[in-house]
Amino acid sequence: MAEEVWSIEPSGPLRGDVEVRGSKNGVSKHMVAAMLGSGESSIHNAPEVGEVGITAAMLEALGINVEISRTEIRIAQGPEIKPRVPDAFTGLNRIPILMLGPLLHLAGEAFVPLVGGDPIGRRPVNFHVEALRSMGAEVEVGDTGIYAKAKRLNGTRIELPYPSVGATETILMSAVLAEGKTVLKNAAMEPEVVELALFLQRMGARIELSPDRRIVIEGVERLRGASTWLNGDRIEAFSYLVAGLITGGEVRVHGCPQDRLVTAITTLARMGAQFDINDEYLCATAPPEGLRAAAVQTDTHPGFMTDWQTPLMVLFTQSQGMSVLHETVFENRLVYVPALQKMGCEIEVFDQCLGGPACRYHDTNARHSAVVRGVSQLKGADVTLPDIRAGFSAVLAAAVADGTSTLRGVHHIERGYHRPFEQFASLGLNIRRQR
Repeated sequence: MAEEVWSIEPSGPLRGDVEVRGSKNGVSKHMVAAMLGSGESSIHNAPEVGEVGITAAMLEALGINVEISRTEIRIAQGPEIKPRVPDAFTGLNRIPILMLGPLLHLAGEAFVPLVGGDPIGRRPVNFHVEALRSMGAEVEVGDTGIYAKAKRLNGTRIELPYPSVGATETILMSAVLAEGKTVLKNAAMEPEVVELALFLQRMGARIELSPDRRIVIEGVERLRGASTWLNGDRIEAFSYLVAGLITGGEVRVHGCPQDRLVTAITTLARMGAQFDINDEYLCATAPPEGLRAAAVQTDTHPGFMTDWQTPLMVLFTQSQGMSVLHETVFENRLVYVPALQKMGCEIEVFDQCLGGPACRYHDTNARHSAVVRGVSQLKGADVTLPDIRAGFSAVLAAAVADGTSTLRGVHHIERGYHRPFEQFASLGLNIRRQR
C-alpha cells in the first residue's frame, strides 16, 4: 500500500485552540509500569499516537491484558506472563529495554530485542545493563537482543555517569520490587520521570525524590493497580506555540501546565514573544517588528529540552539576525537539518561547541551546533522526514514557505503527536492527505 504523504500550502497566520494530551514519552512508560500491579491500572488523558499501539502489542505478547479507548488505557496482568518480547518488535522503539526489570520480577527471566527509535544519536543500553547487574541480575547482550535472569533483584547504590531518562526509568521500575533499598545518584528529574515515580507511588511503591538528583527507593513485596491522569505533553505544547509565532498568528494551548514550560517560555520571551498565560491556556504572539535572534543550549531538565530545539530551529529562520543552537543531549539530533535546508532554511552545522560552554561532545566529530540566518525566504519542497520532531518542524517550515510542500514519512509525526493532521487543519493550515 502506498504510504500517505501530506501536501501543505501556506495559508497565513495559524489561529485557534489546541488541547494537548499526555506525552508519547509518558504514556508508554506508564503502560510498562502498569505491568507490575496485581490489579487493573488505568491511564487517563492518553494520546492517540502510534507509540501506544506498539507498546500495547508488546504487552499483549507478554500476556498482559490491554484495553484502549479514546482517552483511557486499562492494563492488567494475565494468568501467565511470558518472559520474551518477540523479535518482531526489534528496532520499533526504545520501550523493550524498560521491560527487563518488570519481567525479571514477574517471570524471573527476560529477553528483549534490540531497541530502536528516532535516529538522533547513540542511546546506549549499557547504563540499563550495568544497573541491572548491580542489582544482582545476570545479563547477556547479544546480537539480537538482551537476555537477563534473576531470582530476586536486590537494592543497591547506583550513580549514573549521565542523568539518562531511560536508565532512571529502568532503575525505578526495577527497584520498586527489589529486596532492600536502592539509592540512585545523578538521576534524571524530567517531569515525565517524576510523573512515573508518582504513578508507582500510587501503586504502593516507596520512593523519595531529593533536589540533588538523588532518588531513594525502598523495595516492597507487591504493587497494586492504580489510576492516573497524564499531564499535557510539553513538547507538543511548545511546538504549537511556535506554530502560532512563526506564522504571525496565535495558538492557545490548553492542557499543559505552565510549570512544564518555564524554560521554553523564558527563551521565547527573550526573542520578543509576548505571552498570555492563565490557568486555562498559554499563548504567544510575535511583536509587529518580528522576533529577534537568540543563542540557546539544550540540556537535561530543568534546562532547555532537546525536543524543543527542532521547532525552535525553524523559528530561528524567521527571526531577525543570526541565531545559535548548541545541542548537548544527543550527538546526532541535527539529522533533520538537510530537509530544512532543502526548503531554503539557511542553517550551517558544526562539530564545535557554539552558544554555550564545552559539552561532552566537544572532542568528537559530532555535528551538534548550528548557526541559523534569519529571516530566510523559505520555499516549498518535496522532503522525506527522518524522525518525529523533524517531521513537525518540516510542517512549520511548510506553513511559511512560498509554494506547495510535499512531506513524506508523516507516519513519524503520527507516532508522537496526537492527531497532528486534524490539529493543524483546525488552526487553518491548508493541509491535504495524498497517496
